[in-house]
Amino acid sequence: MSWRGEARGKVVVGVVGMGYVGLPLLLQFCRSGNTAIGFDIDEEKVKSLSAGKSYIRHIESSALAEAIKTGRLSATTDFSRIAEVDAVIICVPTPLTRHREPDISYIVNTGKQIGPHLRSGQVVVLESTTYPGTTDEDLKPILEKLSGLKAGVDFHLAFSPEREDPGNPQFKTADIPKVVGGYTAECGRHAAALYGKAGIRTVPVSSTRVAESAKLLENIFRCVNIAMVNELKIVFDRMGIDVWEVIQAAKTKPFGFMPFYPGPGLGGHCIPIDPFYLTWKAREYNVCTRFIELAGEVNAGMPEYVVQRTLEALSDRGKALKGAKVLLVGLAYKKDVDDMRESPSLVLWELLEGRGATVNYHDPFIPVVPRTREHARFAGRQSVPLTAETLPGYDVVLIATDHTTVDYPELVRHSALVVDTRNACAKVEAGLRAGRVFRA
Repeated sequence: MSWRGEARGKVVVGVVGMGYVGLPLLLQFCRSGNTAIGFDIDEEKVKSLSAGKSYIRHIESSALAEAIKTGRLSATTDFSRIAEVDAVIICVPTPLTRHREPDISYIVNTGKQIGPHLRSGQVVVLESTTYPGTTDEDLKPILEKLSGLKAGVDFHLAFSPEREDPGNPQFKTADIPKVVGGYTAECGRHAAALYGKAGIRTVPVSSTRVAESAKLLENIFRCVNIAMVNELKIVFDRMGIDVWEVIQAAKTKPFGFMPFYPGPGLGGHCIPIDPFYLTWKAREYNVCTRFIELAGEVNAGMPEYVVQRTLEALSDRGKALKGAKVLLVGLAYKKDVDDMRESPSLVLWELLEGRGATVNYHDPFIPVVPRTREHARFAGRQSVPLTAETLPGYDVVLIATDHTTVDYPELVRHSALVVDTRNACAKVEAGLRAGRVFRA
């Protein structure tokens, strides 16, 4: 069976999910001269895209406006338009439930929406990070039932894990190789050809399950190593050793070492979540993934550690955490992005208020807290400015995210106490830091 876009130089692509993964991919297909339709159930996102306005900080509105002007980009909530495209790429969230089990409801619902409109010869690729077997065990039956078509016979099905790193200027969508695994060898070949239309180099693997597992390995590798360095931070702190200096020394070794850095916990949509997709699936095979689960426990415990260190820093100055005024600097899960998915800052906020502190926050990229599933009560809270007038009003300033736009010397100069979880104040003059900056 041929792919209906194979013979043409350019193709029509539908990308489902206009978030941090789907939108950059949509634009890359447009830049390469293809026509791309963005599908989303969020009408506000569709309206914004149709007006050429970006809602993601590192994606410029001018790029959207140019793609719309050329007629290569459009956005819709009408999934019947799936019938118009040569290929469908699914980029929807895969969160965890409250019991830390996989929630693939977004994938299932997307399958139900596109299934009735599939046509023979189309390519369907799932990019959402998930456990091995999701593509052929969960998505394929839905698509086949609703379309009346057979994967590998009437349409092509594949998995290609997303590899976006929001806010990282070194790696754009076009620069990152795509692992591609097909339900059949032919499915994989056509899916690889699809990404080739966008100028993206592909790395073919033998199956969808290998591709699904590769993504999990990438993020579990990071999760375990971050857990290790977080644990070492606690150990070295008790020994009076600066973990940041230790890392700087170790990274001078030109082989056999890769630096990872401690923090207040894990954030983002991948590292805090993806390892638990594998631990859940492993139980089906009577395998206990103790190493992964231990890493998860260490990282999940870091916000509690930071709060305890904040309490100790205040106590050294004769103050209690209960009743203290705390300014949380940074809500985003990492610096210089507007993405607060799974951010440890939200957990810190909740823990601090639970101990009786009054908490405000500053984040130049998140002026107003949006509604989240786990921390809805913070929705609508507004960022406060960092000024010589506002900073002295707080008993402690807690740096949870090291945004480069923050003037750290000025922050330290006007603050009574700074608890730094990111080594953001390392370059602040030593004399200014003395007695004010407390590492956690």
